[in-house]
Amino acid sequence: MNSELARDLGLGGKVAIVTGGGAAGDGIGNGRAAAMLLARAGVRVLVVDRQLELARRTVEMIAGEGGDAAACPADVTDDAQCRTMVETALARFGRLDLLDNNVGIASKGSVVDEDPEVWRRVMQVNVDSMFLASKHAIPAMIKTAGAGAIVNVASIAALRPRGMTAYSTSKGAVIALTRAMAVDHGPQGIRVNCVAPGPVYTPMVAAEGMSPAARERRRQASVLGMEGSGWDVGHAVRFLLSDHARFITGHTLVVDGGATLISRPRATDTQ
Repeated sequence: MNSELARDLGLGGKVAIVTGGGAAGDGIGNGRAAAMLLARAGVRVLVVDRQLELARRTVEMIAGEGGDAAACPADVTDDAQCRTMVETALARFGRLDLLDNNVGIASKGSVVDEDPEVWRRVMQVNVDSMFLASKHAIPAMIKTAGAGAIVNVASIAALRPRGMTAYSTSKGAVIALTRAMAVDHGPQGIRVNCVAPGPVYTPMVAAEGMSPAARERRRQASVLGMEGSGWDVGHAVRFLLSDHARFITGHTLVVDGGATLISRPRATDTQ
């Protein structure tokens, strides 16, 4: 932990749940990056992943830097498991201040092409998970900390659809959910914001077998001519959860290297 950073960001001693906090091997996905960056700023982190071994590796990486974290297995599309996840954070750390809703899956195709079961699964994973995690986290924040902050991870696909209709629709719902939650719970001291990543390269993207040519097209989609990483998303999440964003709520922070500023041919990537 960097004590100076903890004081500057106002995060020292706080407790966060990061869903989707694992990643393959030592790769840096959006959730793992957020968990590690929060821990560096003095946050005690419950790292949640459906695959416990992936969460445990994130905890090991945090511990290796002197941070405090614990792993928790949970399928955040399940109400009971979300309740248990929050109870685990309270039992382990005694309070809850922060939530990073980071779980999501992709799907390609139009409404004509999409299988109804796939459509429902995308909505369940990308939207229901954030509803359920927040449903149980917010009362715990109010009771144990008197306030709190939540970040929901969406995508620029919600702002600039590119042939992934179910995915784009789900991420649009995440932005709407964020704004509604900000209005509903602002009077209770809960800030709710959203991060919309663009073409960042993460272990999940790599696992989909992206070709070097496709990866280069993604890089060129940025007006900066560079490729984003999980660290870029993690830094945005930590900022929005920190006291530096104390007067920001209901906002969607686009982290895309300027990709949404320019037009390009219809893409086949997952952002």
